[in-house]
Amino acid sequence: MAGGAAGSGSRELAPPLNRKMANVSVVIPALNEEEPIGNVVRECLATGIPREVIVVDNGSTDRTAEFARQAGARVVNAPRGYGRACAAGVAAVSPECDVMVFLDGDGSDCPEFISQLVDPIISDTHDFVIGSRTRGYREPGSMNLSQILSGRAAGGILHFLYGVRYTDMSPFRAIRRSSLASLGMREQTYGWNLEMQMKAARAGLRILEIPVNHRRRTGGESKVSGTVRGTFVAGARIIATLLRVATERGHG
Repeated sequence: MAGGAAGSGSRELAPPLNRKMANVSVVIPALNEEEPIGNVVRECLATGIPREVIVVDNGSTDRTAEFARQAGARVVNAPRGYGRACAAGVAAVSPECDVMVFLDGDGSDCPEFISQLVDPIISDTHDFVIGSRTRGYREPGSMNLSQILSGRAAGGILHFLYGVRYTDMSPFRAIRRSSLASLGMREQTYGWNLEMQMKAARAGLRILEIPVNHRRRTGGESKVSGTVRGTFVAGARIIATLLRVATERGHG
């Protein structure tokens, strides 16, 4: 499905959003990211697109929350678990929010691509837009081979299951708030991104994948690729999520 829409499915039509009136919220899960988090928040706000930036402190033991607030973010807390952090961010967005953007707090995602993610949703051509790091420019060392291969493998499986082709499980993504609410997200771990992609495809959301640039993290250590254990645990949870969602009945 790279660069195109998913197959048609039953869905409630949402009214188109006015570009100037659309309310965009950015959600940033963060665990011990005191070095990059301030710049990440400032880069998001500098685009002039989000009405709010919410940083979800996922159990940090450093000054992540303090530096995020200083940069202009609203900070909420969540127990450890990537999916828990994302869910806490979703629960914390303002009632007026129309579109949610998710990205990591390590400085590897490029906020200047936010407009390319949200504009197809605001213009009502798509409901879910994911930024593919593997199709964009990747700074050397920003992704390891296992991340690239796992994204390709998951994309192949999802194409077989749902006819939708992804090339990445990138955390950098935008989705219509009402569409996300309809998916019944449950995952509390690193499988959150994959669950969203699977359920979006199964629900017949209009999906678009666009190339985005990707940088090396600007501080701290990766919780996924930084250690052998982290890579193994994240991989196991992603596989468990794939199996669970693939065998679920219905759309919840």
